[in-house]
Amino acid sequence: MLDVSQLDFAKGNGLVTVVAQDATTGAVLMVAHADREAVARTLATGEMHYTSRTRGLWHKGATSGHVQRVVSLALDCDGDAILARVAPAGPACHTGAVSCFAQSGPPPAADALAALDATVALRAADAAGATAAGRMSYTQRLLGDRNLRLKKLGEEAAELVTACADGDAGRAAEEGADLVYHALVALRALGVTLDDVRRVLAGRTT
Repeated sequence: MLDVSQLDFAKGNGLVTVVAQDATTGAVLMVAHADREAVARTLATGEMHYTSRTRGLWHKGATSGHVQRVVSLALDCDGDAILARVAPAGPACHTGAVSCFAQSGPPPAADALAALDATVALRAADAAGATAAGRMSYTQRLLGDRNLRLKKLGEEAAELVTACADGDAGRAAEEGADLVYHALVALRALGVTLDDVRRVLAGRTT
């Protein structure tokens, strides 16, 4: 998984930087440091160990239970940083936040798809208030009308098929984006999230 001999501990006075990333969502959870012993413990146990400048070696989640199971470890080009893709058992931050970079709300979206899913979730959460105020968005209209969202899902799928059949790459990308959006809304209406889809896909590649 990781060749410790390629790590450059000297550059950081015995430490390398570790960036922990949620392997499912892609969100950055935290940034910490590790010495040679911490890296060795991580490799031996399959759970993240770090090095604190004040308390030395520490096993993430040993007290709270919020361990981080290692999915993969990768070195950067200089060998002085590790990207740790992990499966977290709880919040990464000592404040109780999911991510150290999300002190008020969800962690920053890892990509445009995650940002879109987060927006759909917000629209779903605000649907009742928007309906009462008479200011429903298109997403909220779809969430509240089963026939409409299924009709639009079918239409977008057909338009993507047509664009692909015509060999129109630009239009296919546009129609693909429309289909993904309507699919996320339809899934959300059933209580299915993008992370649920990611887990299914991850299970099919292992």
